[in-house]
Amino acid sequence: MNDKSIIIAECCQNHNGKKELLKKMIHMAAENGADYVKIQAIKSRDLSFRERFENGEIDNEGLIKTIKRPYKAELERLEKLDLTLDDEFWFVRECKIAGVKSMTTIFTRTAVKEVSETGYDAIKIASYDCASIPLLNDIKKLNKKMFISTGATYDSEIQEAVNNLKDVDFELLHCVTIYPTPLNELHLNRIKFLKKFTPNVGYSDHSKPSKTGLMASKIALALGATNIERHYTVLSENETKDGPVSINPEMLNQLRFFADLNNSDQWEIINKDYPNWKVSLGNANRKLSHLELLNRDYYRGRFINRIGDNEFFNWA
Repeated sequence: MNDKSIIIAECCQNHNGKKELLKKMIHMAAENGADYVKIQAIKSRDLSFRERFENGEIDNEGLIKTIKRPYKAELERLEKLDLTLDDEFWFVRECKIAGVKSMTTIFTRTAVKEVSETGYDAIKIASYDCASIPLLNDIKKLNKKMFISTGATYDSEIQEAVNNLKDVDFELLHCVTIYPTPLNELHLNRIKFLKKFTPNVGYSDHSKPSKTGLMASKIALALGATNIERHYTVLSENETKDGPVSINPEMLNQLRFFADLNNSDQWEIINKDYPNWKVSLGNANRKLSHLELLNRDYYRGRFINRIGDNEFFNWA
């Protein structure tokens, strides 16, 4: 286990495509204890059109079989958030100025090539791409520390991914791909399960701070999480799509303070402040819920790889 748990401030889509806002986020994250500030290497041009998500599908009993996410509306939303490659070089430099490490989430093999010279300190792989062995193989050639979410991945896929990461500096993250995640769906016992693959296992927290504060992240830390990733914003929660699951700088500071406590002090606080904390434990071995499977279905083909003159999905 790491001596000090890593805190990752995930800027996600909360910068609204504005560099000045992103600059403020970087410096306030650094000032409030983040080890890494992270953005996402999303390019709207790579969004894939898939007919079945235009209207979604509901069966005769009213159960959703395919989520509705029309291509045009999603494209227009993502276009406003695009960061250029020059912006990414700038982001890495600005993180160095602020004294914090830089990270990006890579979603396509095309992006691996594009960001290879930017100087990121670490790379994140999203839950939906944990089982993309070609993508993992490309990323590990960058010789960067890797953080790999597992929330939308089957156990056998996690094992295969880990088998391909020998001699690589990586950490896994437990997460639940329900936004926001209710306390009884956290399944934090999953952290214990993932430690059979590596001692370095953290938690990507998608709970709702306005309802449950830092409860989920704190319990994960007390259970031995070596890293915590939190969506992070300097705006009010209603100003961005990810705002409702994002913490602000003050909460980031509180999380840093808690992470640096010894384990007995952490548990003393949890037992006092969250007497119902065991509701968060759930199952170490579990099947993905229907909602998680719907999200997995959509996001595992969301972007197209563009290599040379060829275009192909991450997933068949």
